[in-house]
Amino acid sequence: MKGRRKRKSRFIVIIILALVLINIKLIGRVIYPIKYEEYIYKYSKQYNLNPYVVAAVIKTESKFNKDATSKKNACGLMQITPSTAKEISQKIKIKDFEVDMLYDPELNINMGCWYLSDLRKEFGANMELILAAYNGGRGNVKKWLNSSEHSKDGETLQYIPFKETDKYIKKVQVSYNIYSFLYEDNKNK
Repeated sequence: MKGRRKRKSRFIVIIILALVLINIKLIGRVIYPIKYEEYIYKYSKQYNLNPYVVAAVIKTESKFNKDATSKKNACGLMQITPSTAKEISQKIKIKDFEVDMLYDPELNINMGCWYLSDLRKEFGANMELILAAYNGGRGNVKKWLNSSEHSKDGETLQYIPFKETDKYIKKVQVSYNIYSFLYEDNKNK
């Protein structure tokens, strides 16, 4: 009799925990949506990126506001500067590129994913370096890697002198972990 009650109690606890977990995910998905997910999955796949990294970058950069513009004139969802966008548009062969086109979600995500992929070619799979270059500039990251003050091995950063870039990397990493948890069942889209 006691064993039966114990099993029943465990079963009830498991059911309650499952319901709590489901509700946490539902609430979490409201706070951490993946807007424009069709484009995020499409271009993440095209450029061999993790879609949750892309969603985390967008969440951190613009909070999914397609009309966002920064103080440094970066535009759109992935906050691409006009000069970077012009370079990217030439590489991916976008004819008659205009800066206003950065407010188009599909084009912005395409360009942002291309840029992340290009940074990966330069910095390898080290997501911290890729994100540092995305936010602080690839030239700065190269300089930091070559400085014993910032890197002991020339391959990883011990110290990032730009506080904004350091915070940015941490925000993206937190958002990435949250997206991975909340949307793990969508990964194969």
